Amino acid sequence: MTRLTRADLDALPAYVAGRTVPGAIKLASNEVPYGPLPGVVDAVAASITGAHRYPDPGATALRAALSDRLGVDPDRIATGCGSVALTEHLFRTTCLPGDEAIYAWRSFEAYPIIAATSGATSVRVPNTSTHGHDLPAMAAAVTDKTRLVIVCNPNNPTGTSNRKAELDAFLDAVPPTVLVALDEAYREFVTDPDVPDGLATYGDRPNVVVLRTLSKAWGLAGLRVGYLVGSPEVAAAVRKVVTPFSTSATAQAAALAALQASDEMQRRVDLITAERERVVSAVRKVYPDVPDTQSNFFWLPLGDAATDFAAKCEESGVIVRAFAGDGVRVTISSPGENDAFLDCI
Repeated sequence: MTRLTRADLDALPAYVAGRTVPGAIKLASNEVPYGPLPGVVDAVAASITGAHRYPDPGATALRAALSDRLGVDPDRIATGCGSVALTEHLFRTTCLPGDEAIYAWRSFEAYPIIAATSGATSVRVPNTSTHGHDLPAMAAAVTDKTRLVIVCNPNNPTGTSNRKAELDAFLDAVPPTVLVALDEAYREFVTDPDVPDGLATYGDRPNVVVLRTLSKAWGLAGLRVGYLVGSPEVAAAVRKVVTPFSTSATAQAAALAALQASDEMQRRVDLITAERERVVSAVRKVYPDVPDTQSNFFWLPLGDAATDFAAKCEESGVIVRAFAGDGVRVTISSPGENDAFLDCI
């Protein structure tokens, strides 16, 4: 039989999303538990009346709103179908077949999939013994073939973060010909003042781009809106390769409404971070090796016991995210759902 697809994809694992089990508590996908922000539902409903029309392909109003919020020019912003889609577009704008992309491992599981499908060569740098990025090793891994380095800060799935002094030294060591993407999907949950805001701290560097999303703290996981901030040249290149109309009119309307509710977003984030402190402290009484987290989830480094642990949680009606052979990621949710997980352990 004639093969019609790429043979190398056979060895590529599919992206695995957190499972939803009817009747169970879902702590597997880093979603926020409080529903859409005020104004979002009405904005979505109103947008449906124009569903027969194409959305604005340049997301002009949304980029203007983000420009006002972030204090950057709109020509430095690109929007897309979540920050993961923008990561894919970054690969397309930087890497040709054979070029190298560096990222930590374990980190966001979409990185190797995106690299492989773009033809780039993945260079995975092992995390430190405390489950965070080894930035000196990542800098040392840069070669003349390196086109892109991704720093996930805070890191998914381990929740760990790199602080300013580490990032300063790392960015100074990376050649200006290499693009560094700071994936800050969980930035809103950071409470450690030593973990820098990548845009405010490094936004003036031409070879730094910052990726963020409205899926997490802003509660739009089901509508898929993310954005990238970089130099005008990088942002323009990304906008050029974005799938046309991929940010739907409904998603744009929801994002605009959500951005108007920033105070309520922050109130909800504060609830999550307070619960994070309570839950992690309780979990460490049983599993003392849980690393510090600056995300809306935490990491249980259970190694080969990860899959069995997740299965036992499921038996108790709680769904967590197992990474076979490595660990388990657990989302911080409402107090009642968090207590259900604590009962499991």
